[in-house]
Amino acid sequence: MSDVTVSSTEFQTRAGQYIDEAGKAPVFITKHNRPLRVLVDVDEYERLKSFDTRRAYYPDELPEHLKAELEKGFQGEATPDLDHLME
Repeated sequence: MSDVTVSSTEFQTRAGQYIDEAGKAPVFITKHNRPLRVLVDVDEYERLKSFDTRRAYYPDELPEHLKAELEKGFQGEATPDLDHLME
């Protein structure tokens, strides 16, 4: 089965049908002909989420290799034309 695209109004009218269809393939929900949301099966969501390895740390929890990078202090090239925004 291929992906399904539906307007938000149509989704509201037949939510149960599209929830069932999302178990087989993603359901793209549009508003004013623009993609707004994607409804996917929870197993697919968990699979995709497993690829996200980002993690937030408190400063005292930082691994040593990240502390070393921060201690280098490089924050990019200077941008004096933006200094006025800091006043």
